[in-house]
Amino acid sequence: MLSKRFFKTKDETEVTFEFQHPDAEDVQLVAEFTDWQPVPMKFSKKEQVFKCKQRLPLDKEFHFRYLINGQVWDNDHQADGYIPNGFGTENSIVNTQRA
Repeated sequence: MLSKRFFKTKDETEVTFEFQHPDAEDVQLVAEFTDWQPVPMKFSKKEQVFKCKQRLPLDKEFHFRYLINGQVWDNDHQADGYIPNGFGTENSIVNTQRA
């Protein structure tokens, strides 16, 4: 799940990435804005979800995926969209335009 916070005085959007998976012990966010380098997500025991916040430039679109336990790739099932990648699957899309 994606949640976004827009700022009146900044040209950026704070995006909170949230991901749940029953077998996940470790989840990493892998995205264009991280140069496709994995970023660890923190597990919230209270909400039973992995979370990561990123500040992204306003009015852009970025591709991303989740890497579960260092082995399994998955998409955000509530992403802003999906686009085919070069591996025969799809990437999730996050859009930072104001609604």
